Amino acid sequence: MRQGLFYILSQEDEPQAPLAAHFAVACQLAAYHYQQGQKVFIATDDQTQAFAIDEYLWQFDGDSFIPHNLSGEGPKYGAPVEIGWQKPKQRRQVLINLRKIAPEFATEFAQVVDFVPCAEDLKAAARLRYQAYRQQGINLATKPLGPSSDATPVTK
Repeated sequence: MRQGLFYILSQEDEPQAPLAAHFAVACQLAAYHYQQGQKVFIATDDQTQAFAIDEYLWQFDGDSFIPHNLSGEGPKYGAPVEIGWQKPKQRRQVLINLRKIAPEFATEFAQVVDFVPCAEDLKAAARLRYQAYRQQGINLATKPLGPSSDATPVTK
Protein backbone atom coordinates (compact mmCIF):
# COMPACT_ATOMS: atom_id res chain seq x y z
CA MET A 1 0.00 0.00 0.00
CA ARG A 2 1.19 3.51 -0.78
CA GLN A 3 2.41 5.48 2.24
CA GLY A 4 1.99 9.18 2.95
CA LEU A 5 3.50 11.34 5.66
CA PHE A 6 2.36 14.84 6.59
CA TYR A 7 4.86 16.92 8.55
CA ILE A 8 3.06 19.33 10.89
CA LEU A 9 5.19 22.46 11.17
CA SER A 10 5.05 24.34 14.48
CA GLN A 11 6.81 27.56 13.51
CA GLU A 12 5.80 30.43 11.25
CA ASP A 13 8.02 31.26 8.30
CA GLU A 14 10.94 33.56 9.06
CA PRO A 15 10.39 36.94 7.36
CA GLN A 16 13.98 37.08 6.04
CA ALA A 17 14.26 33.39 5.11
CA PRO A 18 15.05 32.64 1.45
CA LEU A 19 12.32 29.95 1.37
CA ALA A 20 9.13 29.08 3.23
CA ALA A 21 9.84 26.70 6.12
CA HIS A 22 8.18 23.72 4.45
CA PHE A 23 10.19 24.32 1.26
CA ALA A 24 13.43 24.19 3.28
CA VAL A 25 12.28 20.99 5.03
CA ALA A 26 11.42 19.54 1.62
CA CYS A 27 15.04 20.06 0.56
CA GLN A 28 16.29 18.35 3.74
CA LEU A 29 13.99 15.41 3.05
CA ALA A 30 15.12 15.22 -0.57
CA ALA A 31 18.70 14.96 0.71
CA TYR A 32 17.70 12.24 3.18
CA HIS A 33 15.92 10.14 0.54
CA TYR A 34 18.80 10.62 -1.91
CA GLN A 35 21.21 9.31 0.75
CA GLN A 36 18.90 6.30 1.14
CA GLY A 37 19.28 5.56 -2.58
CA GLN A 38 15.76 6.63 -3.52
CA LYS A 39 14.76 8.76 -6.49
CA VAL A 40 12.72 11.82 -5.54
CA PHE A 41 10.34 14.15 -7.35
CA ILE A 42 9.61 17.55 -5.77
CA ALA A 43 6.28 18.82 -7.13
CA THR A 44 5.79 22.60 -7.20
CA ASP A 45 2.88 24.78 -8.28
CA ASP A 46 4.84 26.61 -10.95
CA GLN A 47 8.16 27.28 -12.62
CA THR A 48 9.05 30.08 -10.18
CA GLN A 49 8.79 27.73 -7.19
CA ALA A 50 10.75 25.04 -9.03
CA PHE A 51 13.56 27.51 -9.76
CA ALA A 52 13.59 28.58 -6.08
CA ILE A 53 13.96 24.96 -4.92
CA ASP A 54 16.64 24.34 -7.58
CA GLU A 55 18.62 27.36 -6.40
CA TYR A 56 18.25 26.39 -2.73
CA LEU A 57 19.54 22.87 -3.42
CA TRP A 58 22.64 24.32 -5.12
CA GLN A 59 23.39 26.26 -1.92
CA PHE A 60 22.04 23.62 0.46
CA ASP A 61 25.07 22.12 2.19
CA GLY A 62 28.70 22.64 1.26
CA ASP A 63 29.64 19.17 2.52
CA SER A 64 27.10 17.17 0.56
CA PHE A 65 26.01 17.83 -2.99
CA ILE A 66 22.51 16.67 -3.90
CA PRO A 67 22.37 15.76 -7.61
CA HIS A 68 19.21 17.38 -8.93
CA ASN A 69 17.69 18.94 -12.00
CA LEU A 70 14.56 20.65 -13.21
CA SER A 71 12.19 18.44 -15.21
CA GLY A 72 13.35 18.17 -18.80
CA GLU A 73 16.95 19.11 -17.98
CA GLY A 74 19.97 17.03 -17.10
CA PRO A 75 20.68 13.40 -18.01
CA LYS A 76 18.26 11.27 -20.04
CA TYR A 77 16.82 9.51 -17.00
CA GLY A 78 17.10 12.55 -14.73
CA ALA A 79 19.12 13.17 -11.62
CA PRO A 80 18.23 11.38 -8.36
CA VAL A 81 16.23 14.47 -7.33
CA GLU A 82 13.98 16.06 -9.92
CA ILE A 83 11.99 19.27 -9.47
CA GLY A 84 8.97 20.16 -11.55
CA TRP A 85 5.53 21.66 -11.85
CA GLN A 86 4.19 18.98 -14.21
CA LYS A 87 3.89 15.20 -13.99
CA PRO A 88 7.35 13.59 -13.99
CA LYS A 89 8.33 11.55 -17.03
CA GLN A 90 10.52 9.08 -15.13
CA ARG A 91 9.47 6.67 -12.39
CA ARG A 92 10.48 7.70 -8.87
CA GLN A 93 9.90 6.26 -5.40
CA VAL A 94 9.22 9.44 -3.40
CA LEU A 95 6.97 12.41 -4.10
CA ILE A 96 7.58 15.53 -2.02
CA ASN A 97 4.55 17.72 -2.64
CA LEU A 98 4.81 21.50 -2.38
CA ARG A 99 1.67 22.13 -4.44
CA LYS A 100 -1.46 23.68 -3.01
CA ILE A 101 -3.44 20.64 -4.21
CA ALA A 102 -2.75 16.91 -4.15
CA PRO A 103 -1.23 15.91 -7.51
CA GLU A 104 -3.41 13.49 -9.47
CA PHE A 105 -0.28 11.40 -10.07
CA ALA A 106 0.49 10.85 -6.35
CA THR A 107 -0.51 7.18 -6.55
CA GLU A 108 2.39 6.54 -8.94
CA PHE A 109 4.81 6.89 -5.99
CA ALA A 110 5.49 4.42 -3.18
CA GLN A 111 5.79 7.28 -0.70
CA VAL A 112 4.21 10.74 -0.57
CA VAL A 113 5.52 13.52 1.68
CA ASP A 114 3.46 16.65 2.35
CA PHE A 115 3.30 19.47 4.88
CA VAL A 116 0.92 21.30 7.21
CA PRO A 117 2.32 24.84 7.56
CA CYS A 118 1.24 27.18 10.38
CA ALA A 119 -0.72 29.72 8.35
CA GLU A 120 -4.47 29.02 8.53
CA ASP A 121 -5.06 29.22 4.77
CA LEU A 122 -2.23 26.73 4.18
CA LYS A 123 -3.60 24.43 6.91
CA ALA A 124 -6.99 24.42 5.19
CA ALA A 125 -5.34 23.48 1.88
CA ALA A 126 -3.37 20.71 3.66
CA ARG A 127 -6.63 19.26 5.03
CA LEU A 128 -8.02 19.08 1.49
CA ARG A 129 -4.83 17.37 0.26
CA TYR A 130 -5.07 14.90 3.16
CA GLN A 131 -8.63 14.01 2.13
CA ALA A 132 -7.61 13.70 -1.53
CA TYR A 133 -4.72 11.34 -0.70
CA ARG A 134 -6.98 9.23 1.49
CA GLN A 135 -9.52 8.98 -1.36
CA GLN A 136 -6.66 7.85 -3.63
CA GLY A 137 -6.01 4.96 -1.21
CA ILE A 138 -2.79 6.32 0.30
CA ASN A 139 -2.16 5.22 3.90
CA LEU A 140 -1.41 8.44 5.82
CA ALA A 141 0.49 9.32 8.99
CA THR A 142 1.47 12.62 10.59
CA LYS A 143 4.64 13.76 12.32
CA PRO A 144 5.04 17.00 14.30
CA LEU A 145 8.07 19.01 13.26
CA GLY A 146 9.29 21.67 15.66
CA PRO A 147 12.50 23.70 15.82
CA SER A 148 14.47 20.84 17.39
CA SER A 149 12.60 17.98 15.69
CA ASP A 150 14.16 15.57 13.26
CA ALA A 151 12.72 15.54 9.74
CA THR A 152 13.71 11.90 9.27
CA PRO A 153 10.68 10.01 7.97
CA VAL A 154 8.76 7.64 10.19
CA THR A 155 9.46 4.04 9.19
CA LYS A 156 6.86 1.34 9.66
